[in-house]
Amino acid sequence: MSQYSIPLKYRRMENLHIVFWLFKDIGWCLLWKPLGLVMIIPTLFISVMIAYRTRDMVSELCHNLAITFWISANSYWMISEFMGFDGHRFYSTITYKHLAIIPFMLGVFCLAYYYAYWQPKHPNEVETL
Repeated sequence: MSQYSIPLKYRRMENLHIVFWLFKDIGWCLLWKPLGLVMIIPTLFISVMIAYRTRDMVSELCHNLAITFWISANSYWMISEFMGFDGHRFYSTITYKHLAIIPFMLGVFCLAYYYAYWQPKHPNEVETL
């Protein structure tokens, strides 16, 4: 049985990433705009770094890109609420908040690519699930 291990310095970075993400969402939940907005930067930056560092493992890359798109969508949604344009109409009944669906769907496409296309074509590749 193969085992996937994460170097300690990467694991620490991933753990710190969770801390930043929680503080970003706490800022959003409690309407502390400065905290929420400032925490977007390290949360998104570390997410991109994690995806980049896992670029050689398709499973990890696809999942980490999905997380990056999730954070992007979540951050845009938070910004739209903080700045008060979330309820403004973009087109017909679609509001600006609804545009967060674009990065959310990009994340879904990353995972769909992995599970529906890449993984079935590489059944003998050792990847994480």
